[in-house]
Amino acid sequence: MIRIGILGDIGSGKSYVAQRFGYPVFNADYEVSKLYTQNRIVYHKLTKLLPKYIYDFPIDKIQLSRAILANNSNLKKIVKVVHKEIRFKLNSFLKKNKNKKFIILDIPLLLENNINKKKDILIYVQSKKIDILKNLKKRKNFNIKILKKFREIQFPLDYKRKNSNFIIKNKFTKKSINVEIKNILKKIE
Repeated sequence: MIRIGILGDIGSGKSYVAQRFGYPVFNADYEVSKLYTQNRIVYHKLTKLLPKYIYDFPIDKIQLSRAILANNSNLKKIVKVVHKEIRFKLNSFLKKNKNKKFIILDIPLLLENNINKKKDILIYVQSKKIDILKNLKKRKNFNIKILKKFREIQFPLDYKRKNSNFIIKNKFTKKSINVEIKNILKKIE
């Protein structure tokens, strides 16, 4: 099994690119949102750490946003609780897909949390800042302050780009992405 990690800025189209590969994808953002809406253990851990902000199940983005904006350490507390659960889900995903030719890791903090392995193929999704902002503004509950907080806990984009094996220039068209993915898969097969 070859592990392919997708890197890039928030809103650069990482999840879209990951899906276009046509192989099993571990989408950490999706798994995290499921934790907030389905996992009472995570809820109880977060209510103990952040009782002023996390008070209702399922946890919604408004509760999380207030906690993150109120205090710089709150995001780190949330990430610490969630990360443990996500690692468990990732390990289950890897076991389930161990016989697949490729698996795709769509994990925003892949490098920051040392989830990547030395042999992983890292692909950086590069997008124009104006396109990223346009993409982000389409999201429900978009908040520029929250975006900045998340960027603060991530490695610089230059670091991610330099540590990648390939770069996909996302022009936000299906055709351009498919061509670039096909070329990458030919090179690593």
